[in-house]
Amino acid sequence: MTDQPGRNALSRRSALKTVGAGVLGATAAHSLPAFGAGGRGKPNFLFIMADDLGYADLSCYGRREYRTPVLDRLATQGMRFTHGYANSSICSPTRLALITGRYHYRLRAGLEEPLAGSGHGLDPAHPTLPSLLKKQGYHSALIGKWHLGSLPKYGPLQSGYDEFWGNRGGAIDYFSHGGSSATEPDLWDGDVRIDDVGYYTDMLAERSLEFLDARAGQPDKPWLLSLHFTAPHWPWQGPGDKAESDRIGGRLFHYDGGSLATYAEMVTALDAAIGRVLARLSEHGLDDNTVVVFTSDNGGERFSDNWPFTGMKSELLEGGLRVPLIVRWPGLTTAGSTSDVPVLSMDFLPTFVAAAGGSPALPSDGIDFRPALAGHVLPDRPLFWRFGMREQKAVRLGRYKYLSIGGNEFLFDIVADPLERANLKDRQPARFADLRARFEAWNATMLTDPTARSYGFGPAQLPDHFDAVND
Repeated sequence: MTDQPGRNALSRRSALKTVGAGVLGATAAHSLPAFGAGGRGKPNFLFIMADDLGYADLSCYGRREYRTPVLDRLATQGMRFTHGYANSSICSPTRLALITGRYHYRLRAGLEEPLAGSGHGLDPAHPTLPSLLKKQGYHSALIGKWHLGSLPKYGPLQSGYDEFWGNRGGAIDYFSHGGSSATEPDLWDGDVRIDDVGYYTDMLAERSLEFLDARAGQPDKPWLLSLHFTAPHWPWQGPGDKAESDRIGGRLFHYDGGSLATYAEMVTALDAAIGRVLARLSEHGLDDNTVVVFTSDNGGERFSDNWPFTGMKSELLEGGLRVPLIVRWPGLTTAGSTSDVPVLSMDFLPTFVAAAGGSPALPSDGIDFRPALAGHVLPDRPLFWRFGMREQKAVRLGRYKYLSIGGNEFLFDIVADPLERANLKDRQPARFADLRARFEAWNATMLTDPTARSYGFGPAQLPDHFDAVND
């Protein structure tokens, strides 16, 4: 299950080779140790998420205009996934699925984007990745982007994290640190608004170094660090673009800004910042019992490279959903390996919690994918998406994908046809009908709300509390 990273390195194997291999993948998790052969007790977790990074925006995934040596090296040390997926083609729904381990359509906050000003957010009573790991003795921090609701009701500390340093909204100026309000910074230490100076990507790295220094002093206390960068999300500002920050004056979304060169500066600054964090991890001797994950919250936007896919952020074409995913898990992943097993954002909660010796408090829609990390093939499972803009719907099962956009329906073999050009619905009507029926059956179990700004698949009565929603 290895090949060389690169633009043409998409594996041509389907997610399931044989029934026997599928059974192996389904049962292998029961024989896996909580950590791995090289571990010392419960693993630490360093989960690094970029924002709006396209599938091919790292040089180990095919980017040609610049290099990302740190993340390329991480890929040679662990496993690179060629079928990594975000739970949504936009930001906060993916983050909700990540932190809950469930389809975000089960929760009211997952139906709306953006959340700012909506009054909705992640219910603090809902079990989360940090709250479940806390029960297993973990200390946790979110450094970077939250985007799951505003104070006073919602926040990282209210949803299980022990520490928070970062921004609460969906975007932040990299120099002034202004968010949706240009008059005051969206920069927080816990629940206290702060003002600080620096390029935001570098500031997040610096705060992460402080976290690792503190954790090194408590070697018997396992930890989770969720390092959620805003790069390379707009505004388009590289480390030397303070003048651009002054020019736009708080206009975070600006059509007249950015360039391929600026984007390269943002991504390479991100790569360098991650390099500082990984170096400090090594300096403290934490490499051999720390799981390191790197991924993105959705597909790339205007300056991204999503090859070999079409589509981008906000679209359910592969370019809006397929993301880079690298995992280095000592004792479990093989250095330099690749996997074509489809993995979704919501799979991390059941995987991490199981490795820590716990179990989800609510049924998870994700899976413990440690067998895939160990090199096994997993059984096919249907993966579902929907997005209200143009009434987009999608299902992937094995190598086939059902897609509906604005009432136009398609069936693609996305292994043979990653560009999603050849519509097979008339050639394979039974498969097309099966996947469409699967979507409708799944969608009937999810929340819908016509008032939500991004979704809107029909009216429904929404319960006041998550416990009433498909638990």
